[in-house]
Amino acid sequence: MSSPKTLVSAPPSGVLRLVLRLPIVLYRLRLGWLLGQRFVLLEHIGRTSRQVRKTVVEVIGHDRASDTYFIASGWGRRADWYQNLLATPPITIQVGRRHLSVYAETVSAAEGVHMLLDYRQSHPLAIRELSRVLTGANLAKASAEELERIVQETLPIVALRPRAEQAALL
Repeated sequence: MSSPKTLVSAPPSGVLRLVLRLPIVLYRLRLGWLLGQRFVLLEHIGRTSRQVRKTVVEVIGHDRASDTYFIASGWGRRADWYQNLLATPPITIQVGRRHLSVYAETVSAAEGVHMLLDYRQSHPLAIRELSRVLTGANLAKASAEELERIVQETLPIVALRPRAEQAALL
């Protein structure tokens, strides 16, 4: 079995890893609200350790009507947090000061493309910076067809949908 494709050459390490983990410190200090609605703290279960893990990722979209948040795995299907969500989809998230119980599911390529196109329009600078980190993909200039291939092969998009009991409260 071949390993899943990824858009980046290797997981972050060294200084980059420290920088990417700084938002977790803000959440631990109860300052996650400083990150606004652009970032979400995932509290998930490690697929092998069964330990609680925390990861902060950027929100690429939010459907206010259903209160669903969308995130992308820039490190592809090999990302530990992504693999953990596949293994145990019910998780807890924090966005700003809000805590929600959600169910994580990978969306279809078509829905993923829609989310990326909206994100690209809303955050042109962020999509250019993301494209700089990725190898072999220019999300800022890719056509819808190219984006669909990228989402199918290397950039899974995850929907964080409120669990049934959470949805009943909305």
